[in-house]
Amino acid sequence: MSIMEPSAVLHLLGVVCLACSALGSPSSVPYPISCSTRGADLTADGQVVLCPSDCGLSRLSVFGTGTYASVSSICGAALHRGLLGSGPGMVRVHKLQGRSNYLSSYTHGFQSQALSRWTSSFSLTKPENIPLEMTSQTDTTSLPPAVKPGRNPAVKKTVKKPPTGGNKDCQVEVAVVMDSSKNVGQRRYSLQKSFVTKLASILRVGPAGPHMGIIQAGDSPRTEFYLNNYTQPKELLFAIKELSFMGGDSNTGKAIRHTVERFFTTEGGVRKGHPRVMVVLVDGWPSDDVDAAGTLARESGVNVFVLPVAKPHAEELALVRDKDFIQKAVCKDNGFFSYPIPSWFSTTKHVKPLAQRLCSVDSLLCSKTCYNSVNLGFLIDGSSSVGEGNFRLVLEFLAAVARNFDISDVGARIGAVQFTYDQRLEFGLYDYPAKEAAINAVRRIPYMSGGTATGEAITYTAENLFRRMGPGRNFLILVTDGQSYDDVRGPALAAQKQGITIYTVGVAWAPLEDLKAMSSDPKDSHTFFSREFTGLAEFAQPIVRGICRDFTEATNI
Repeated sequence: MSIMEPSAVLHLLGVVCLACSALGSPSSVPYPISCSTRGADLTADGQVVLCPSDCGLSRLSVFGTGTYASVSSICGAALHRGLLGSGPGMVRVHKLQGRSNYLSSYTHGFQSQALSRWTSSFSLTKPENIPLEMTSQTDTTSLPPAVKPGRNPAVKKTVKKPPTGGNKDCQVEVAVVMDSSKNVGQRRYSLQKSFVTKLASILRVGPAGPHMGIIQAGDSPRTEFYLNNYTQPKELLFAIKELSFMGGDSNTGKAIRHTVERFFTTEGGVRKGHPRVMVVLVDGWPSDDVDAAGTLARESGVNVFVLPVAKPHAEELALVRDKDFIQKAVCKDNGFFSYPIPSWFSTTKHVKPLAQRLCSVDSLLCSKTCYNSVNLGFLIDGSSSVGEGNFRLVLEFLAAVARNFDISDVGARIGAVQFTYDQRLEFGLYDYPAKEAAINAVRRIPYMSGGTATGEAITYTAENLFRRMGPGRNFLILVTDGQSYDDVRGPALAAQKQGITIYTVGVAWAPLEDLKAMSSDPKDSHTFFSREFTGLAEFAQPIVRGICRDFTEATNI
């Protein structure tokens, strides 16, 4: 018999049930998944899944070739097999037993990774005859019993739940740099893996808690897995267990630099606003220099902890390349970021105290850097002597300064005031929390034209743009091309007492004496002058470096 034509809502809700009945198996119904859904997340064998569009734009973890470890992304594996294009697509997932030696390969524009062993696997095929929509030719298929013709069933809304599991009081990104050099050897390497496993357990790694990744240090550093590869405790512990010894020199400096530059990335799973922590295990002493790498880590906002295990004996001290390597590598040489352990055989009792340090977010001093913690105010001369063309050069110069900072709702902020005889707040520190929007706002500032009252402009900016915050946080970059008609010394001094560090940039006829009167101490490093507006560009980097120097000195007091 024929049935009544279903309504739009009934169409949407009935597709799955009608397809189930027609094909005789729930596994034939396309099940929508995300790009990161793994083989282990499915329970049914032979399930047909529907991958969304543009999964190739995401960083997906895929282990194996043809047969994939179940920890792999299904859609990533489908891309690797050539079963999925840029648009949405369906694949059938066949669950398989675990195996050893998953091979890496590059195919269809996708690189898979190798894995020594995993507990379960899956393979993929292209499904056939899967209905994508319901037609009106459904002679033998009845409606779902709970739905009567002519009535629209209630639609159950699905609410995306936040991730759960893990220690919510310790939401940090942890990179463990393991010593896999010949100094350690196989036996102590196994003890080191046991220590890292216990640390992961006591930290309570989970989707809503800390995330952990592993880098091994040897001749050349090797990332074993990223922060977003294993967020479930069981899988993480198994992955640590499967790590293999490398050998070679203990190039700790190389490993620290590699971790800063290539591990702590958005693609690698770094979550916005979460402190980044690096735990560096060193057996004895490093083979290379760590000074430059430690500086890079500090400037990049990474909190480096160094765990030297089994310090060198007296007769070995002559072999140590740099006896101060710990002080040069750690976030801050205050005792908190260095944790010496006497022996690999006594590491267990140190796991809990170390975990407590890693979770002490308020003590992670390197999380805040000049690049992500300052308020930048631009005070811009819009007087008639500047001119429209030169005014645009000023805005490009300030945009170049701003581009160096991590502008966001939890990071650095910028605001701007333009002045002539009057003052105009172009935008405040909280108006543009996104970096590109803030930079574009600078470039769009319209030229005012008028006289020059710099002193009043400083007072206006101090009162209307900046809020009273900690020392070293507020910076004002003042750009002017001429003599002010009012006093500049008093307002500049008052602003500095308020906690605002002032950089003055003069062009053309701006008196050097006035520029130095307004700038912060030391005057020579906070005062810049160019005869031409085209010379402003060369001041961007020196000013950025100066701001970072001022910030560091102020926060180290």
